[in-house]
Amino acid sequence: MTLAGYVLSDALRHLAIIMDGNGRWAARRGRPRSEGHRAGVDAARNIVEDCARRGISVLTLFGLSSENWRRPQDEVSELMKLLTDSLRRHMGLLNENGIRLHCIGNRSRFSGGVRAALEKAEEGTRGNDRMQLIVALSYGGQQEIVRVAQALARDAARGALDPDEIDLATFTLRTGLADLPPPDFMIRSGGERRISNFLLWHLAYTELYFTDVLWPDFGSAELQAALDDYAARQRRFGTA
Repeated sequence: MTLAGYVLSDALRHLAIIMDGNGRWAARRGRPRSEGHRAGVDAARNIVEDCARRGISVLTLFGLSSENWRRPQDEVSELMKLLTDSLRRHMGLLNENGIRLHCIGNRSRFSGGVRAALEKAEEGTRGNDRMQLIVALSYGGQQEIVRVAQALARDAARGALDPDEIDLATFTLRTGLADLPPPDFMIRSGGERRISNFLLWHLAYTELYFTDVLWPDFGSAELQAALDDYAARQRRFGTA
């Protein structure tokens, strides 16, 4: 069976994760939220390495939503510093593990320094082919759908695209994930049971898994429990 040009199977090729719970993890310990975010980065690093060892081809992490810009300015500033430091510090780790980094989302809100760090990390890992790591930053699923619709409408208006030829594959190729397979499985930590504007176009047939474990405490054992749950499922893609 195919969907939007992809061959579908029960194999897990693409894992997506909403990394939620950093702030609550810090609050429960009487620590500032910044410490929760730093602990969350450490958890993300370990999970990235774990997924590479497990042979997962694509890992997409929800790092920063478009709505996160509404948080207090000091927290946003801390997140930007943490992001820049992490990109610089983990370049060697990505290359050692053969991981190619690509970031999706609206980069226009980032400072020049943050954009430069993103571009350097992407360029520095471009030749790696063991696993693709997609990090969604300043990202919103609704905003992405609107952006793609606008781009297609502009092409149609100038005669470069026949509206009747727009199909699922055409639309998908204009998204941040482009020609990557859609996520087979999505994990959300932190206890919330929603997808929070994450990959709305791509999650149509994705299996969902929610855990109460806060992200800084999410490790290899928690990942294994989630993957065991996925392995027990039968994916039907609407056929039964």
